[in-house]
Amino acid sequence: MPFPKRRGLRWWVISLLTLGAIINYLTRSTLANAAPTMLKELQITPQEYSWILNTFQCGIMLQPLCGYVFDVVGLKLGFTLFTIAWSLISMAHGLARTWPQFAVLRGLLGLAEGCSNPGGMKAISEWFPGKERGLATGLFNIGATFGSMLAPPLVVWSILYYNWQVAFVMTGAFGLVWVGLWLRLYYSPGRHPALSQSEHDYILAGQEQHLQSDGSRPSILRILRRRNFWGIALPKFLLDPTWSMLSFWLPLYLSSVRNFNLKEIAMTAWLPFLSADLGCMCGGFVVLALQKRGVGLIDARRWAFTLGAFMMTSMALVGWVDSPYVAIGLLCIGGFAQQTVSVTVITMATDLFRRNEVATVTGMMGTGSNAGVLIFNLLIGAFVLKIGYTPFFVAVGLLDLVGAALLWTIVREPRRDGADVQTA
Repeated sequence: MPFPKRRGLRWWVISLLTLGAIINYLTRSTLANAAPTMLKELQITPQEYSWILNTFQCGIMLQPLCGYVFDVVGLKLGFTLFTIAWSLISMAHGLARTWPQFAVLRGLLGLAEGCSNPGGMKAISEWFPGKERGLATGLFNIGATFGSMLAPPLVVWSILYYNWQVAFVMTGAFGLVWVGLWLRLYYSPGRHPALSQSEHDYILAGQEQHLQSDGSRPSILRILRRRNFWGIALPKFLLDPTWSMLSFWLPLYLSSVRNFNLKEIAMTAWLPFLSADLGCMCGGFVVLALQKRGVGLIDARRWAFTLGAFMMTSMALVGWVDSPYVAIGLLCIGGFAQQTVSVTVITMATDLFRRNEVATVTGMMGTGSNAGVLIFNLLIGAFVLKIGYTPFFVAVGLLDLVGAALLWTIVREPRRDGADVQTA
């Protein structure tokens, strides 16, 4: 059946990718929301739970492999293979009974689900002009927050009416449905039958010529020699423990410290992710507003990141307030800020590197950021019973300010002749 020409096709493409990201993050968030019930039933300790979480982080740290696959075989085949894999692995969680079994499955799930950001950013770099990439990345990142927001009510519903095993099977099945849509609807910009010539020309006209693909395969060693890679990878390393706190530890915190029952967790644990949905768009709008006032693209992104970093300081107060509802409010500000800084810095991969390198660079950033999450999970798993959650909230509230300082001091505007794109 032929495709009719569709106006604004690039926004339909990003909507399809966002739906995939929703399912990706819904799947990975299932464990955290099943944890209060599952850990008690299977007699898994907080430290063993941290080990389970960290096998996921070890798997997802292999994102450069995912990015390299995308840069070599393309988005359509890459997403198909990775999504089928993560869906089946998620469903297999329902068969696990011991923490080592969960650990193996989480490691495999991390490897497969690590495809999300590298693939999404590669698609955005190909489908959007520079001025729209921040908004497109914001829409794509809504998938992460919306998927995490859906997890608490869906998982609690599964537990109350069935059991925690059903939650894993259900979220895994969603991924298989998405694969069918992806195979039917996605093509590259150069081959998509529904892309009009005017939109194709508009996309190309708004993309930086010095960042177009040179036809070579990406070199990880060459990327590692560039200061701009470290200028965006180090801030990403510092900011992602906040997402770990919200995604993996919040239900346990609300249960063990704030004495929330299962229904209260279902009613409140999704609120920071709703705020994060709004934060996804904040950075893009700030950048557009600053560019209209004559600020360059790279500096505009740095200012957007800095704004989010100052908002993130609210997280440092979560453990000090008496009211659980004030704590939830502070967590909501933190969720908004986290996505503001995350969307901003990950979009910079498309501003600083060639199209045939974007997925690999994004995957390498993911390795660094998930190393930060791994270290954070090990620390919180080892010390939370001794010192509580408050020091960890203080840490995530301040780390983004360090990231902002690094972004301002290390990143350099790429030269129009592409010289610093190719060399250190």
